[in-house]
Amino acid sequence: MPEKLRILIAEDHQTVREGIKLLVNAQPDMEVVGEAGDGEIALREAAKLLPDLVLMDISMPNMNGLKATKRFRALSSDIKILILTRHTDDGYLQQLIGAGANGYVLKQSAPTELITAIRTSASGNAYLDPSLTRKVMGGYVSRAGSLRGETKGELTDRESEVLRLIALGYSNKEIGVQLDLSVKTIEAHKANAMRKLGIASRIDIVRYAILQNWMQDT
Repeated sequence: MPEKLRILIAEDHQTVREGIKLLVNAQPDMEVVGEAGDGEIALREAAKLLPDLVLMDISMPNMNGLKATKRFRALSSDIKILILTRHTDDGYLQQLIGAGANGYVLKQSAPTELITAIRTSASGNAYLDPSLTRKVMGGYVSRAGSLRGETKGELTDRESEVLRLIALGYSNKEIGVQLDLSVKTIEAHKANAMRKLGIASRIDIVRYAILQNWMQDT
């Protein structure tokens, strides 16, 4: 039997935690190994339990999900972080992607969507709730042309690969290992690609990746 995905739930409402726990533990390839009611406890539990993925609420006491995500990323890039929230505001999404979250799924989505989001994020791919895709893309295509060819120079294959891996949630160091390149070279490819596309942030890279259909598992 393959090992199950080990999941830590960080959510301040116990009733919600219990519901998620029942859903996750019903999956043959997953198990909940720990729970936390705020970000500080989540950090302590993760350090002790070393889960594969933290299912993170945004609105929690003591330390919210955004601050906790930043702290997680400062400590480790191995643990995947999937944001679970009711917030559909693009501002939250941009901050959390910038902080290093691997995925973003809405509480109001179907239970099957949550399970898909967990599996996708745990596998190392970025996940964005389908109901948010149009919202995230809103105004972007018109602002940046079509971004399918109208660039300030064509992207090289290496530049495209670097952007794809960034969109999928990998750090510059991890991309360097995969492509056998230095972090400095990865940063140069990223900067050149963003200049050619006329984009300025990681959320823009994710948006471009959506347009290019790069967000599927390859």
